[in-house]
Amino acid sequence: MGAEVHEGENDGGADVDNAGADVSGEGVERLVDREFLSLERELTLLLRRARASSGEMARQVHPDLEPAAYGLLVCLDDSGPQRATDLAAYIGVGKATMSRQLRALEELGLVAREPDPADGRAWLVHLTEEGGTRFREVRAGRRERYVRRLSGWDRAEVAELARLLRQLNESAES
Repeated sequence: MGAEVHEGENDGGADVDNAGADVSGEGVERLVDREFLSLERELTLLLRRARASSGEMARQVHPDLEPAAYGLLVCLDDSGPQRATDLAAYIGVGKATMSRQLRALEELGLVAREPDPADGRAWLVHLTEEGGTRFREVRAGRRERYVRRLSGWDRAEVAELARLLRQLNESAES
C-alpha cells in the first residue's frame, strides 16, 4: 500500500517514530507536549469522575456527609485511630478545616475521639461501630464496581495501573 517508514528514516531527513511523528528537535517537544496534554486530559476526566463518585459514596454513608470527609473515613479505616493533625496532613488541609470536618463527623455518629494513651493532652479519632459498618458497605460496593468495570483487563494490567498511580501519588507528596 504505502511506503513503510522506520524509525530514523523518512524522505525529509527528519527522525520519525514508528507512528510517523517527527522526533527530532522541535518534534520531540511536540511529542512530549502531546503526551503530557493527553495525560492531563485523562487525569482531569478521572478526577472529575472521582469527585462525583466520592460525593455519591459520601451520601451513601450518610445523607449529610460532605464529599470531602469521605477521605477521612478511608484513612481511619485503613490506618486505625489517628490524631487530627495527622489526618489534616494526610488530607492536605489546615487544622481549622480538619476540626470542622471532624466535628461534623462526630455529630453524624461516624467518628469519636478518645484520649491518646501516648500523650494525655492529645486525642485520637476513630470510626465508631456504625461509621465503620456504613463505610465498609459503601467501600465494598465501590470495589465491586471496579471489578466489574475492569473484568476484561488482565490482572497484571490492573496491578501495573495501581503501581503507576501509587508512583504518581508518591511523587505528588515530595
